[in-house]
Amino acid sequence: MTTAAAGERIAGHPLVPLEPFGVRIDATTPDARVTDLPVERLRELARAHHLLLLRGFAGPRDAEELTEYCTRWGEIGMWPYGPVLELVEHEQPVDHIFDHRYVPLHWDGMYREEIAEFQIFHCVAAPGEHEGGRTTFCQTEAVLRTADPAHRRLWEQVTGRYSRDASQYAGECLSPVVTTSPAGHAVIRYNEPVPPGETFLNRPELQFSGVPEEQLAEFHRTLQAALHDARHLYAHAWRTGDVVVADNYTLLHGREAFASRSPRHLRRVHVLGDPPLRNDALVTSRG
Repeated sequence: MTTAAAGERIAGHPLVPLEPFGVRIDATTPDARVTDLPVERLRELARAHHLLLLRGFAGPRDAEELTEYCTRWGEIGMWPYGPVLELVEHEQPVDHIFDHRYVPLHWDGMYREEIAEFQIFHCVAAPGEHEGGRTTFCQTEAVLRTADPAHRRLWEQVTGRYSRDASQYAGECLSPVVTTSPAGHAVIRYNEPVPPGETFLNRPELQFSGVPEEQLAEFHRTLQAALHDARHLYAHAWRTGDVVVADNYTLLHGREAFASRSPRHLRRVHVLGDPPLRNDALVTSRG
């Protein structure tokens, strides 16, 4: 795996670091197509930097073209609705992903038999500049590297049990908070509790064990402070046409609330690893 070199260009397009992590490739001409970029190199960059933003390119015209493009990255993780999730506010949402409110940090595939390596997002329509809706990504390897040793020891003792009963997103999983990625790196698996008083559709049931109950408040406080530390958290403000590739093995992600009825519309595809990562944390899957 190779990282980005200073001044590197990908198919003639400049590579720019993101803060606090990730890299961006900027199209040099408006007619440059995202499909012309070398996927093998993009995959290396996504694995090395955990987040890859492709900006200013002519992207997939519809869900079918996005699916076709994502097959070049690897095997697609299929859902009952198909390969593409249309992330857009519903008139009468039945789940929080189709609402306009905040979504806490979590990882994708926690209730699935296989956990995707990559999430590939395409922004069909971005919300207005002051309408919110940023997607948040936390680099959990970095969280653990910089953690206070006492805090990390506390986190390593805790196991989370998570369950939902919401149609194709239903299931239950049991995972240590600190675990290991397929590459052998320590990462965090945590579904952040919804703050008290926050309206949230299909709120999951969360239970945490491994330490005395009186230590759980400190566990949540210290872990959430580290996850939201500016050194580890990137909040992506969408522009129409953006393609974002996120490392689902390493990152947690969430969403900031956005103005209801804003035009925010993302498409998301899951791409499995090679070989696909079996979800050993899965207890039951009802999706």
